[in-house]
Amino acid sequence: MPANLLLLPRPKHLTLSGGTFFMPDQRLILLDYSAPQALRFAAARWQQALQDCLGFTWEVVASKAVPMEQVGLTLRVLPERVSHLQGYELAITPDRITVEAHDEAGAFYAICTLLQLLEGLCFLAENEFLRGGLPCLHVSDWPDFPVRGVMLDVSRDKVPKMDTLLDLVDMLAGWKINQLQLYTEHTFAYRNHPEVWANASPFTGQEVLDLDAYCRQRHIELVPNQNSFGHMHRWLEHPRYTHLAEVTAGDTEYWWGRGPFSLCPTDPRSLDLLRSLYDELLPHFSSRMINVGCDETFDLGEGRSKAECEKRGKGRVYLDFLLKIYEEVKARQHTMQFWGDIILEHPDLISELPKDVIALEWGYEASHPFAAHLAKFAAAGIPFYVCPGTSSWCSIAGRTDNAIGNLLSAAENGLDYGATGYLNTDWGDHGHWQALPVSYLGFAVGAAYAWALDANRAMDVPRAVSWHAFRDPTGAMGRVAYDLGNVYGAIGVEPPNSSALFWILQRPLEWVRAQQPIPSDVFQRTLEAIDRAMLPLNGAQIARPDAGLIAQEYTNMARLLRHACKRGLLALETDRIRADKMHAELDQDMQEIIQDYKRIWLARNRPGGLDDSVARLERAREDYRKTRV
Repeated sequence: MPANLLLLPRPKHLTLSGGTFFMPDQRLILLDYSAPQALRFAAARWQQALQDCLGFTWEVVASKAVPMEQVGLTLRVLPERVSHLQGYELAITPDRITVEAHDEAGAFYAICTLLQLLEGLCFLAENEFLRGGLPCLHVSDWPDFPVRGVMLDVSRDKVPKMDTLLDLVDMLAGWKINQLQLYTEHTFAYRNHPEVWANASPFTGQEVLDLDAYCRQRHIELVPNQNSFGHMHRWLEHPRYTHLAEVTAGDTEYWWGRGPFSLCPTDPRSLDLLRSLYDELLPHFSSRMINVGCDETFDLGEGRSKAECEKRGKGRVYLDFLLKIYEEVKARQHTMQFWGDIILEHPDLISELPKDVIALEWGYEASHPFAAHLAKFAAAGIPFYVCPGTSSWCSIAGRTDNAIGNLLSAAENGLDYGATGYLNTDWGDHGHWQALPVSYLGFAVGAAYAWALDANRAMDVPRAVSWHAFRDPTGAMGRVAYDLGNVYGAIGVEPPNSSALFWILQRPLEWVRAQQPIPSDVFQRTLEAIDRAMLPLNGAQIARPDAGLIAQEYTNMARLLRHACKRGLLALETDRIRADKMHAELDQDMQEIIQDYKRIWLARNRPGGLDDSVARLERAREDYRKTRV
């Protein structure tokens, strides 16, 4: 496919046939299908885009008894001619546009491709193939992975406003994503459990119903997601639920802090709680799947189930509880998805999993051993998704190179071992400090690889992200996102699943001093790399309503990265006078950062979780008020 046609994802096969379709006004959009109402939304997207871009009015009709010379676009569903599920054939000739699709989703995806061509005509004037009209061409296209999903963490700590979510759904749908999950621990408004979400600004049942309908129109399945074993500390910290915890003592220190984390699998009341959650949550979704989580049960066998784990084995106790959850899900006529990390620690038990579950194989480093793990599920005949990530969390501004490597490896290995889905994850660990636009690069690359890996291997990531995510035809905003996301590598230390600069801000100064020291010249070079990465921002021409907010978000994140470098330099400083001056300067800087951070947070997100996130920044600030030892 010609490189100048800036499409995301690039189709599997695109051939230019020569000539141009100069679109006239007042044409018809013909829905040549036995169920034309099912294609109405796709046609409306094209209709609205013509009006917005060119001021043209094309009327939608569903009868072939019209003068064919008036038809500008025909949409057909012909599974006997288009064999691949979700596939389509798109032909642009000098006279008209014709779409033939295997199914309704395929017709929608053809319109997504067509819309990107039209947007190029309207906004990318330097594109020689689109200047003056649509190029005559033929596209034959279908997805590599039947399921192409995105999972957004809405529990740690950002709960997006509905407008934020709807805008994101539109963007993802345009990139042919067809599954969305909102990772939930305590942020659904369970009416039977109000104390858990009281301060979380949760999603209500009505909001989920509305979001589900919005997704369905765009051929996205909104899959319910409720962690159901580990990561239950937001529940277990309340007196009403403490008795369900595996570990109840508050004196023991774990990586997540003190106190309870997982449900006790040997307590029948744990299952009673889950029944209550599923009965209230699931009716709000049209999907017949549910992701029950069950990952990272680190405290299993450390408390109330210890004797049982010692008697029967920790893996057996885990699997038995997972199978009880499966029975509850099955009784509600749903298919269970679950994170596969714990069962992989007990590979001899994988074959005992029901053959109608979906294992979610996750890993977020470019070097993650997808092949070794997927082989175990494949050998046992267990369906599975491959689940990479955007690498945005625990980084502030992303980890571009790692994200691309991780997303690519997941696609390659997922195809090699027969994954039925590709679920791109975006987490909010340790305060959710990254702004949402940081994740756009990972969402875009993941969508491209999941749809057609070979066609998209060589994609120009900064340029594609600049236009398709930020609507910046100059390429500047994509370059800022790409390069600022690679600042993590300048420091020379790469902790797993995170960046060193992130931890310099998260940990006390005493901890920073106690680590293997990073030379001061490295911090200075990193400061220069941040400045270079931000230089193109002033030249960006973002054609989005939130253009100003995006600039503010990146400016705030760059300031956080600079602050981390200066904090690292403070940890190295041995001169008391210079150190005292740096303490005062960093205290003032962090105070200003926090003020901007709060304002920016509330532009896209609800207030729930903001105090928890800001508290981590305030802890860093507290260090500057202490006398340097």
